[in-house]
Amino acid sequence: MIENSESGRPMLKISSDEPDARNRGSYSAVESLRLLNFTRSGAPKEHRLSRQTVTRWIRGYEHGEEGYSEPLWTPDYANDDDQIELSFRDLIELRFVKAFRDLGIGLPTIRDCYRRAVEEVQDERPFSTQRFRTDGKTIFLDITEKDHDGRMIDLKRRQQVFRSIIEPSLRDLEFDASTVSRWYPLGIKHRLVVIDPKRSFGRPIVQGGVPTEVLAAAVAVEGSVDAVARLYEVAKSEIRSALEFEQRLAA
Repeated sequence: MIENSESGRPMLKISSDEPDARNRGSYSAVESLRLLNFTRSGAPKEHRLSRQTVTRWIRGYEHGEEGYSEPLWTPDYANDDDQIELSFRDLIELRFVKAFRDLGIGLPTIRDCYRRAVEEVQDERPFSTQRFRTDGKTIFLDITEKDHDGRMIDLKRRQQVFRSIIEPSLRDLEFDASTVSRWYPLGIKHRLVVIDPKRSFGRPIVQGGVPTEVLAAAVAVEGSVDAVARLYEVAKSEIRSALEFEQRLAA
């Protein structure tokens, strides 16, 4: 890891043949889990992801004496140690995997679903594509018709899963061309907080560019939104949105 000389924030050291974090975002294990567990409506604590679970999904794991489950996909950034570093698209894919798990869909079924989605969409990150946004319901209903044991999954249940979990997640995203470009965690209509891999290495920021965590910490120190608005020359509405986001992120 190296340190950003301007912000002091740890950054992943990228080799010449790895993706550029400046355009793809860079999230540590702690940052990833905070964002993956974020929800606007609140979620049961038993649905919160752990680092171990994310590691199993992206690195695979052994089970039994000879069993081995492969990673769901290969993350953008290669790590030779125990550090977890994810790109923005890795993060978005994991949001959808988590949504499936929250509804009780087993990992083997999700694995089958993911592989078939890759084939359908022709992209190694199928859930973060424009194609999945437009045709996602059809793709989802088709590839989840049966679970990994061949048992039929009720159509009504699958439709409810997509309508209640997948569609809202897609509505939070903005796409450029064929892939996801930005995530508005407070909702696409509430655009004051944005997660954009091309800005601030993908850290949550307000539209003016100041990280939400910086504004929230400043309010705690200065004691008021008005004081921080003057200090950073940021609109009060952006500061309030940053506070709302950081409070929900910490919940």
